[in-house]
Formats: sequence, C-alpha cells, structure tokens
Amino acid sequence: MKISLSENAKIVLKKRYLKKDADGNIKDTPEKMFRRVAKSIAAADRVFDPKADIKVSEKIFFDLMSNLQFLPNSPTLMNAGRLLGQLAACFVLPIEDSMDSIFETIKHTAMIHKSGGGTGFSFSRIRPEQDIVRSTAGVSSGPLSFINVFDAATETIKQGGTRRGANMAVLRVDHPDIETFICSKNDHTRLNNFNISVALTNDFMNSLIKKSDYDLINPRTKKTSKRVSANKLFDMIVDSAWQTGEPGIIFIDRINKDNLIPHLGAIEATNPCGEQPLLPYESCTLGSINLPKFISGNTVSFTLLKQSVHHAVHFLDNVIEINKYPLSRIEKMSKSTRKIGLGVMGFADMLIQLKIPYDSNKAFKYADKIMAFISSESKNASAALGKTRGNFPEYKGSAFDHKSTPYMRNATTTTIAPTGSISIIANTSSGIEPVFAIAHNRHILDGKTLPEIHPEFVKTAKKEHFYKEELINTITSTGSIQQIDSIPDSVKTLFKTSHDITPEWHIKIQSAFQKHTDNAVSKTVNFPKTATRQDVAKVYLDAYKKGCKGVTIYRYGSRDKQVLNIGIEKEESSKIAPRPRPDVTSGVTERIQTGCGKLYVTINSDEHGMCEVFAQMGKTGGCASSQIEAAGRLISLALRSGVKIEAIFKQLIGIRCPSPSWQNGKNVLSCPDAIAQILKKAANSDSVENDPMPGVCPECSDVLSHEEGCMVCHSCGFSKCS
Repeated sequence: MKISLSENAKIVLKKRYLKKDADGNIKDTPEKMFRRVAKSIAAADRVFDPKADIKVSEKIFFDLMSNLQFLPNSPTLMNAGRLLGQLAACFVLPIEDSMDSIFETIKHTAMIHKSGGGTGFSFSRIRPEQDIVRSTAGVSSGPLSFINVFDAATETIKQGGTRRGANMAVLRVDHPDIETFICSKNDHTRLNNFNISVALTNDFMNSLIKKSDYDLINPRTKKTSKRVSANKLFDMIVDSAWQTGEPGIIFIDRINKDNLIPHLGAIEATNPCGEQPLLPYESCTLGSINLPKFISGNTVSFTLLKQSVHHAVHFLDNVIEINKYPLSRIEKMSKSTRKIGLGVMGFADMLIQLKIPYDSNKAFKYADKIMAFISSESKNASAALGKTRGNFPEYKGSAFDHKSTPYMRNATTTTIAPTGSISIIANTSSGIEPVFAIAHNRHILDGKTLPEIHPEFVKTAKKEHFYKEELINTITSTGSIQQIDSIPDSVKTLFKTSHDITPEWHIKIQSAFQKHTDNAVSKTVNFPKTATRQDVAKVYLDAYKKGCKGVTIYRYGSRDKQVLNIGIEKEESSKIAPRPRPDVTSGVTERIQTGCGKLYVTINSDEHGMCEVFAQMGKTGGCASSQIEAAGRLISLALRSGVKIEAIFKQLIGIRCPSPSWQNGKNVLSCPDAIAQILKKAANSDSVENDPMPGVCPECSDVLSHEEGCMVCHSCGFSKCS
C-alpha cells in the first residue's frame, strides 16, 4: 500500500521516527512504522480477551494512521513495538518540603527524561527563602534554588546523549517567593530547560478585580507571611510575559473544579506545555484527530468522525495497557485513572476548506460544535470499553460515580495537545492554531531553501487568476498576504496567519474548545510587536472570564535580537560599530590538539567581558595559519560588536576537516571546532548543541514558531518541549 505523504512529512519521518541501524542508516518505511505501531497497540486486546482476533484491531489502527485521520503522540509512533516501549509524552511528579522528596524526584526525573518523557512539577510546597530549617538550625534557600538544581540535572542528562528533557515549574500565586519566580526567566541564560507558570487562584483573581490586597501563605506554617497588592503582582506577571513570553498562567482552582477524581487529591501541576493537568505520578496518553480528513464536500462527515473517535479511544486505552512505564509507581497511578487525551489538529485548515475565516462567529460555532461532538463520542466510546473491560479502578468516588454513569473506562478522554511534529506528518495546521504562514522558506540540504506554500491558497490564487511566481516570493518574505494590494479582500479574510488574528479571537477560539475538553488546551496567543502591556493584561482577564484553564502569550520580537517566525527582522540601526580595543586586557591561553598540530588559543577580556581572540598553530606559515588568524580577528570583531559568545561558538562548533583529532577523550573535528570548544569552556556554557540563538532551530537552523505553548520548527518537527 502506498501512503500519501508530503515531502516535508517524509523528511521529518526519516529524521525522527523511522528505525535506523547502528550506523544511522534507515531500516524502515512509513508503512512499516505504521504497521509496527498498529500491531503493537492491537496486541493489548488479548489482555482483556485471550481469544480476541487482534488482526481486526491491527487493520483498523493501521488504516486510521496511514490515512492520516488520527495520529498518536510522538513517543507512541517512535517506540511502540520497539525495545524501549515508553509511549507516554509527559508526567507530573510530586515535590514535598524535604530534601529526601526533592532528590528522589530528581532521580525519577532523570529516569523519565532518559525514556523520552517530559515532566511537570509544583514547587509550591517548598518553604520560602530565609524560612527556618529546624533540623539544621539554618534557613531555607527557597523553591527557586531547587528549580535551578532540577534545571542543572536536566542539562546533565541531555548532554549524555539522550533526548532533550522538558520541564514545567508551577508556583502558586500565594507563595511568599512568587515575585522572584515571576522574574526568574527574564535572564535568558537561566532555566533554559523549563517553562514556568504561575498558578492563579480564585482568591487572587477576586482580589485583582476588587483592586485589593491578598495573603501570601507560608506553605510550612500555613500562616500569612504578608499581604501584597494583587494588582502589583499581576502587573509583574504581565510585564515579564510582555518582555519574554513567560511566565504562563494557569487557573488552578478552575482546573480542580473540573477534576473528575477529586478523592485522589488536588491537581497542582501540568505537563511542560500546560495542556495536561495531572496528579502526582500520572502520565498522559495523547493523540489527535486530523479534522480536514473528515470534510466531505462543503461539510463535515460526522458519521466518519464518530467512527474514528471510537477507534482512537480504543487505541489510546490500549496504549495505557502496553506502555513500558519508567517507574512502577507511574504505572500503578496511570492505570488506576486511565486518563487519555484525544484532541484535534488541522482546525485552521478545516476552516479554510469550508471557506470560514478563523476570526469569525461561524468559526467559533464550528469549534464549539466539533469539540462537543468529539467529547460526547469519546465518552460514549469510553463507556463502551468500560462495559466490556471494566471501569477505571478509581471510578468509585469519581464524578462519574456521583452522576450515576454506570460505565467509564477513562477518567478523562479529551485534551488539546501540541501537534508540532505529527501535524507535519499529517500535512496540516498545528492543533487549533491559525495557519503559521501562507508561504515561507523551508531549509533543506546544503543550505538551500524551498518555498513552502499553502496548497489551498495556490488553488484559490489560480482559480481567481492572481497567481504569479513573484507574488509567492513577496509572501514568503513576511508569511502574510494582508498588505498585498493585488490579492482580493475576500481571500485576505480567509487566509489569515497567527499574527494576523487579534488576541481576542485567539482567546475566543481557545475558550470554545476548552468548554468541551476535560483537561486543557495548548495554545499560544500571538501579539504584534507593537502590543502594549495593557493588551496582554486584557487577554489574561478575557481568558479568565471565558473559562480557559490557562494562557500562554508571545509578543512578536520580544526575545532579544532573534531570527523570528517569518521574514527578516531589521535592526533598528543599519550599522553596528565595534567598541574600541582597550589599551589593557587580561586573559588566558589554552593549548588544544588538532589534526593539523597544536593550536594555542588566547582569550582576552576587558571590563565589558570577552573582547578578543588570538589563535596560532605551533608551526607558523601556510594556509591553515592564515585562516586561523582570520578567524581570530573576525571573532574579536564580533565580540566587540556585542555578539553573544554563545552565538559565535554555535557557528563554529561541529565544523569538520579531513584530519580530526582527540584530546581528553573528546573529538576535535577541526581548528574552528577547537576554537569553539575553548570559547564554550571559557563562557562556562555547555548548551551550544541544544540551546542555540533564540528563534533558531538547533537541528536544521530554520526559524522557530511560537505556538501551542512552545517553540516548534515547521521544517524538521523539532520542539523545545519534547
């Protein structure tokens, strides 16, 4: 069978999903991958019925995936039917106010990251900074110090060659250290392995609306530490998010109001992108319906959608059963609640095919109608499984028990999760986000680029006779068509990108999906660069009023001097002049062995930091020496022009020559690579391979898009949150 995949989908599958041998050669095909996953997941049927004909389920699951009607989360596609077998994307772990608890959780975090999962934590139980510690007669260092420890541990784990670890740190708004937490990521060199979110309570929101003070509570004593202005704290959150995109906010009391198993405890944290609130030791089992695949003519085929939802719920329940969990406690908890999260992708593309603008009441009504249907049918499918397989073990005492719902297999059935990589495979728009760009350049091999154009726009442009090659080049420079006079207004209205949609409509669409979603919704509210802090504040209040469970915002260009989503950001000044070289500098010289001989690298600094680099071979003369001298001069020029050292060594590290060498057990690939390694060491940084310049994909060097609560690459499927 031939599976219809876009070229970009094939690239992502080869890079991330298809099985490779020890030398990196691909030993798989997309069809083999889908068959492997379908066979592995279908085998769980035998757990419940030893006589089950698993070939039936295997065919259903294969057809569901190969037709791109539904795809599970990335770990399931990667690991089902393989040795690792860890199929969950994310986990929440508890942190109590004790060293034993904190460092046990660090150990468990390492095990989860090693298996390819992401982790969320609440640090709200840790006593505040300067609080007493009776056991040592000392004082507490506070939650921020321990978040830094988790961050450092994650850095060490990922440098060991495993998949990138992603974390979420949550702190309640009534914690005494909340102000420090809010500003903790304003320094872009800190907590690069964490997203952070403030858990806003109803008490805080009421105080904010009333413009009154509220209590900060010491979690150790449960007593008021001090009273602060709710408005002042809210302004701090807004200002930090306006500057950097963080912290996000979650409405923690609303999350717990909708907690369907409250007898197991309160929810305190979410997964790294914020869409999956979980109890301690729970994991999430996620998958997404590809909405454009259910359009028939000019309408949605609800018959086919119903059938696919039921098959997807069956699939996800089977995933829970066969998953190889990283900890026995996680397996026990995950199987006791059996939470699944069925979501959607391609909502924006579906609207375009139906000729419905994203920012319209009709789109809002479609969002409400589609998600209400998926929610209802997912519950029906779970009830049918509950009748044959048994209810989830913690059913008694749950909301379903209280409502006298006789059967329910899964404590939750719906989540709107990020779909960065799987939406590329499905060749559709991400989650419920607007279209990323109508046209943009995708980086391919050897530094070349290839225009990526929205197929429906091409059809429309040709049908209405305004398609021209030069028009595509114009659109590619910005991603948007809104300022192009030759394009009809009706087309502009339909083909709006995420930055063309006002924040109010972002929230309105999010709220429509949230209304019918058990868990939460992963989405980014995009702001133009000119947006004010008041604009951000208004969206936060709108999200609260409209029933959202959390908000992540991103103001275009708010991170310093980054390559942005689309187009080219022009410098405010067209010329950059290096600062003069000072008369006196201080520095160090380090020797490193290269394939060309011993290289001596001198790094000098002035009062502003590193300012020049000299490099010289042990033997003088020749082409190599002249090129090394030129590299040193250019690095010095860049340093005195304000270019960050991380940006410099990122460009140099990994360059290869025909004569690599070894030093201290580490490969030195070339003279530029040697210089980069010394610069990296001098900067006391070990993040170059994983943390490049903001906005640049570390794997393909394409631009990153801020959406679904994370930074994702539309070229290779990289996500900073997975």
